[in-house]
Amino acid sequence: MIHHLNCGSFAPRLVGPMVAHVLLVERADGLLLVDSGFGTADISDSQRLGRAFTSLMRPLLRTEETALAQVEALGFQATDVTDIVLTHLDLDHVGGVGDFPHATVHVHEAELEAARHPRGMEHGRYLAVQWQDATFATHRSDAGDDWFGFEAVSALGDDVVLVPLAGHSRGHSMVAVRDGEGWLLHAGDAYFHPGDLTDPLSTPRILRTAQRLLAQDDELRRANRDRLAELVRADHPGVRVFSAHDRGELAALTD
Repeated sequence: MIHHLNCGSFAPRLVGPMVAHVLLVERADGLLLVDSGFGTADISDSQRLGRAFTSLMRPLLRTEETALAQVEALGFQATDVTDIVLTHLDLDHVGGVGDFPHATVHVHEAELEAARHPRGMEHGRYLAVQWQDATFATHRSDAGDDWFGFEAVSALGDDVVLVPLAGHSRGHSMVAVRDGEGWLLHAGDAYFHPGDLTDPLSTPRILRTAQRLLAQDDELRRANRDRLAELVRADHPGVRVFSAHDRGELAALTD
């Protein structure tokens, strides 16, 4: 069973309400999270997120929205979460890992390298206190199998696939989770708005600007976005793509 969770609400000016879309996957041997939103430590000490982030994104920081609170509300315990697969290590995606100290955290090695040794604008996007005690399993983005036209993917069992989709950050990934006979594709911040995947593009200008400014490599981000759009337009049966922050996509998947 797969649960769609909102693990962080935002209210940025000009953009409108946003979410932190997280997947909770029930597996035979435990639970797996895709991304983790904000954690309980972020809620109790919001200042650690930094004035720039909180002023710009205006996170609401509700305890009941943490992954831990929602896991427990479903009748599970923190120790039931055995794996966390991250699209990337930006602070609004990784904050919850500290609430699951027994979990193995999966990420592309290029992303962990960027977080540990940031360059340039990368200094502003990573918050080491959120993940410094985590147990990481890193995956390469230059070797692996092909999957729906994407190369060098890493399989985490037969139900979860880590797909290199860099650009927004150095080691950004898409995470695919098997859903019955099909796949749910958590694209993280590979795009911010469904209009990024239409032809022609129909993304609001403010979000187009935000994506360009936040990208570690915007040319690569746009190239991977276009590859993702091609996958969507190919209309593969049972393949559904969503991003991390669009509340309309979250609502459609929870209705």
